[in-house]
Amino acid sequence: MPNHKRSVVYPGTFDPITNGHHDLVRRAASMFDRVVIGIAANPNKAPLFTLERRVDLARRVLADLDNVEVMGYSGLTVDFAREQNCGVVMRGLRAVSDFEFEFQLANMSRHLSRDVDYVFLTPQEQFTFISSTLVREIAMLGGDVSEFVHPLVEEALKLRASFAIATGQIGG
Repeated sequence: MPNHKRSVVYPGTFDPITNGHHDLVRRAASMFDRVVIGIAANPNKAPLFTLERRVDLARRVLADLDNVEVMGYSGLTVDFAREQNCGVVMRGLRAVSDFEFEFQLANMSRHLSRDVDYVFLTPQEQFTFISSTLVREIAMLGGDVSEFVHPLVEEALKLRASFAIATGQIGG
């Protein structure tokens, strides 16, 4: 079993996985022996893609990284981290505005589980403005997201936008 502290969970909804996420995962893969991408089935959000589709896209995008695993989960992130024998949870910080929420989340998680630590990584400068929310919105309105996501994700977004237009979920 991998060392508890040399394994990290990177949780999120990844709806969709962006080049910013990809950047953080690659960097984490060079720092940790094992990186578990935990794709949350968050009941408080209405994701564009199903949990299964988000897991599939992330697995395909990150397939070249041998020490990276992708799996879906529900429930508390600290519980998922313990189940995966990960002593560290990694979160990305794009801007100072992310810090307050992430700091609060880390402190609450520490209160729930003292054996799981949090680390924060910042993406490379060219990825600091990319968010899944903005990518989804641009894609659903027919904009070009090729700079922000892997080609596999770009194609999935185009198919989803076409479906949404065809079924009247969004105007066409």
